[in-house]
Amino acid sequence: MNKYQASVKTPFAHLGLRLKDDQLVGVEFIDRKHEIPPSTETAKTLCAYLRRYCQAPGDVASVNIACKLDGTPFQQKVWKALREIPVGKVMTYGELAKKVGSSARAVGNACRKNPVPVVIPCHRVVSANGPGGYAGATQGTLFNIKCWLLDHEGVQHS
Repeated sequence: MNKYQASVKTPFAHLGLRLKDDQLVGVEFIDRKHEIPPSTETAKTLCAYLRRYCQAPGDVASVNIACKLDGTPFQQKVWKALREIPVGKVMTYGELAKKVGSSARAVGNACRKNPVPVVIPCHRVVSANGPGGYAGATQGTLFNIKCWLLDHEGVQHS
């Protein structure tokens, strides 16, 4: 059995999509040459959403896919708040921390643990002095993905 129920090649990365009981449980950056065709209707919907996002991010609303995410109650609270940040907008770690009643560092750690990046847009949380990190990386491939996503959404981040 495949580890992924689908995969999508995008301009910024190849994304492996993991679903369990028809709920999204993971989006992973993978190294793979060919896409994995969607094995469920939910996976098909998610693939279509990601392709539309890559073509015109401002034309798509958040995808309405059920997610089953393992995380602490605080992480769940942060991930819920991330879904409320619209395409083309950002919040600083400090602003989001104020919104959820916590610290910027705790928000950053919750963003780092986000199991479904892009779908839950943790890339829209930035440092007060620049883009900040992505999945804990402040340079390299993951950081470049965050910058691509922000550029794609028309966000100034440098």
